[in-house]
Amino acid sequence: MLVHGVVWDSSSPALRMFSPDAEFTDIALARGSALGLRVIPGLWCLGHTKVHGPGNRTHVPCRSSSPAERGKQCGTCFARDDSRLMHDFHRGGSVPTGLRAYLMQPHWLYVATFANGATKVGTASAPRKWNRLAEQGAVHASYVAHAEDGRVVRVLEDLVTSELGLVQQVRSAAKVAGLVEPRAAVELSAVNRQHAGRVRELLGGLAMTGFAVVEEEWERPALAEALCTVRPGAGMRHPYPAAFDDGGHGLRVHSLSGAIALAGLPDASGNEVEGSFVADLGALKGRKIEFGPHTTEIPALQDSLF
Repeated sequence: MLVHGVVWDSSSPALRMFSPDAEFTDIALARGSALGLRVIPGLWCLGHTKVHGPGNRTHVPCRSSSPAERGKQCGTCFARDDSRLMHDFHRGGSVPTGLRAYLMQPHWLYVATFANGATKVGTASAPRKWNRLAEQGAVHASYVAHAEDGRVVRVLEDLVTSELGLVQQVRSAAKVAGLVEPRAAVELSAVNRQHAGRVRELLGGLAMTGFAVVEEEWERPALAEALCTVRPGAGMRHPYPAAFDDGGHGLRVHSLSGAIALAGLPDASGNEVEGSFVADLGALKGRKIEFGPHTTEIPALQDSLF
């Protein structure tokens, strides 16, 4: 089974798998879900996407099941992927008809803040307005503009980056580290509102058309609550003690933000070891796994954890 990552449909996250029979299967990641798996060494191509319109796209599996070379794709699939072209569309880049139709639908501009206080500006198509931020793993987020199409929203995104210095990407490693020791919820909320206010002020002074400034907060999924906030008596958190690139792993999901889980680690008897662990399930993307009664090996010197 080839892992395609963690997806959020409505409020129900899942680990999306692609089987040797060329079918997708979603493994639910609800509170209390148990995951036992073995990772086969290697990183594999996820194929490519053909976009036919706003709500219509086709996944094309890698013909040769090649190792990944560029991100999570082989060179051939990367060259054939429609999605890679969308980032240059607003700069005059040529795109296929289906991708153009997707990009010409309404889009939202948002400002997202993560557990360490890192804040980014980003875009979401209208149908994925909520899901996009759920998959990003934002702790707090605000919508700051509604644009008539994907060209306008990406012009605004680049303008916010150049004028205000807000980045367009926050690395997964930074998100994980932040969730091990998250900053106070009230502080993160204030950071997000401050940045969102600056962006709205900038956009409100522009002469360009095709968008409207908005004030709307994103609603974080309930399953992320325990991971995004630390309450007294909740116990210590630790980074997950293994890499998802080989061997056996066993986790029980307690909370999930984006692709990052707050998890317990069951022993061979099914009892969880002391402490909670922050694990980036997104690191499984592009890995081949086998499900089974596996457990995570805890380092013998637990002082390194505790």
